[in-house]
Amino acid sequence: MAKMPRTGREVHLRSRPQGLPEESNFELVEVPVPTPGPGEVLVRNIYMSVDPYMRGRMREGPSYAAPWQVGEVMQGGCVGQVIQSNSPELQVGAYVLGNQGWREYFVARPDQLTPVEPGLAPIQAYLGVMGMPGMTAYVGLLDIGRPRPGETVFVSAAAGAVGSIVCQIAKIQGCRVVGSAGSDAKVAWLLNEAGVDSAFNYKTVADLSSELARRCPDGIDVYFDNVGGDHLEAALDHMNQHGRIVACGMISVYNATEPVCAPRNLFRVVGQRLTIQGFIVSDHWDRREAFLQDMSRWIQEGRVRWQETVVEGIENAPKAFIGLFQGENFGKMLVKIGPDPAV
Repeated sequence: MAKMPRTGREVHLRSRPQGLPEESNFELVEVPVPTPGPGEVLVRNIYMSVDPYMRGRMREGPSYAAPWQVGEVMQGGCVGQVIQSNSPELQVGAYVLGNQGWREYFVARPDQLTPVEPGLAPIQAYLGVMGMPGMTAYVGLLDIGRPRPGETVFVSAAAGAVGSIVCQIAKIQGCRVVGSAGSDAKVAWLLNEAGVDSAFNYKTVADLSSELARRCPDGIDVYFDNVGGDHLEAALDHMNQHGRIVACGMISVYNATEPVCAPRNLFRVVGQRLTIQGFIVSDHWDRREAFLQDMSRWIQEGRVRWQETVVEGIENAPKAFIGLFQGENFGKMLVKIGPDPAV
């Protein structure tokens, strides 16, 4: 039997960021590896997720998720392997999905974990296309955007973990799909791998609204908003009557130090009879089984593809997180903190 580790590392919130987070806002701490109690298991993390929504948890004040406290270990999606078990429900060697990331080891009860069956996709895919980002795309587009065949769907941050899946589900639904991304390489992937109808690098266009007018000559029926700011304003210029705007995220304003102006053309919501709806995926767990069934089938049929950006080492988790806001991720951003699974 392998010798149990005595200590492990975890990342704490050292201070609350002002504007874009810096590595000095985080602290890498070595702590004793916890011992599982009755009915508990010890998990060694293999991959952890960093996600834009985590920026909101670094602020004080009320939100849909409780803020992290200074000096507290940060948390997030993770997938790992049980290395010690006091529970008949999870055996040593089992792979599990949890929300105890930003650390190398953790103790949990089986009801706090979801078993992961390797095979259909690599285990880290359960932090991406088969996990929270994939389900966010699924619920947001299908339940809130309600696309119909032949409609035009515009997706911002279209090469990201959520946006790339939205694009492909929209194509499966028979829509015309237009995406914006932050590099020529991402645009090429959207066109050649994700199969979108049109894509552009928003960093190189002279005027975003004019670009959308050219790319969406029949207007926009569904806008899946991951960016907010200038993207939302430009999309409003071209929304068709009774169009739907899915407010998934607004990464362009997450690090703002002052309140930002609303889109200057928000009045178009009235004249165009638009619906704007925000959502949080955790409110829709009743859709999880349908999501897993559909996504599994689409992957098997080769209709959904995905990209991952993997950063090695828990000590580099802060750098990976900061990279999200600088466009360094291509698809899902992951931190690899354990050995490769033996599958």
